[in-house]
Amino acid sequence: MIDVRRMQLLRAVITSGSVTAAARNLQYTPSAVSQQMAALEKEAGITLLERSGRGVRPTDAGRLLNEYATLIGDQIAEAETALADLRAGRTGRVAIRYFTSVGAALVAPALARLRREHPGVRTELKLSDPEDPLPDVKDGRADLALVVRPRDRSPVDGIRFVPLLEDRYLAVLPEDHRLAAQGEIELSDLADDPWIRSDRPGPCLDPVLEACASAGFSPGFVVESEDHATAQAFVAAGLGIALIPELGAGDPPPGVTVRRVRGPEPVRSIQAAVRESSPAEQPALRGLLDALRTTAAARTVTAQGLPYS
Repeated sequence: MIDVRRMQLLRAVITSGSVTAAARNLQYTPSAVSQQMAALEKEAGITLLERSGRGVRPTDAGRLLNEYATLIGDQIAEAETALADLRAGRTGRVAIRYFTSVGAALVAPALARLRREHPGVRTELKLSDPEDPLPDVKDGRADLALVVRPRDRSPVDGIRFVPLLEDRYLAVLPEDHRLAAQGEIELSDLADDPWIRSDRPGPCLDPVLEACASAGFSPGFVVESEDHATAQAFVAAGLGIALIPELGAGDPPPGVTVRRVRGPEPVRSIQAAVRESSPAEQPALRGLLDALRTTAAARTVTAQGLPYS
């Protein structure tokens, strides 16, 4: 096996024309350079240098090995530049898992910000609905996953959760509903209404069921929908009422009224899941987390000025 470091030393000897000059340029002793050249010739199994006056010149084998040493040196320089760009966050790749209702409102503007600030970073997006994305994060198939998870949930080994946004649920009512004129609605006042389920059973539906239980009732679902836009269309058609997270509400269709609820107000906690060691190793991931935090903060401020706030 030929030692790459000795090949670079051979390159220095050939470029400078002598062992002594190469040793001086590299701040080595001439004997150390001579020993390394002897070891390299032993590895190559052929003479690489021959005397020429007071210096040395390469043999055919020496010239051949020098050409490869030059290529390797260039590749090492390119690798060092690429690593510097990666360390600085100028390049890189992040694989993201996300669920539908955060796509337009949170992920898209965060990625637009990331692209402006880190144009060399590539992103890979994949919907995680309905699968649990945490195994992908733990196994390294994803760098970050957006999840709905209560803040007091037990920790997951190897995963760090970064809180981003508290997404409150809003009551979506037919515009002629008896409570449509109220600015804020008591959740218990909706106990006897027909309900439209806007999320599949799981972490996004749980806050609604828990809030209703706290208000003393269980919602009577007459229509099941796993899409917020479709759920709102069912409300507009007069089939019932729905509780929809603010990020999923979007632009309500004609025929519905959106109101805040209280007593209690259901809220889902949106968090970013990353491997515990990832942020320190991936500047591109740190940039994505910063973009998500900034986008979530701006979303919170904007929401405070909406009519149902």
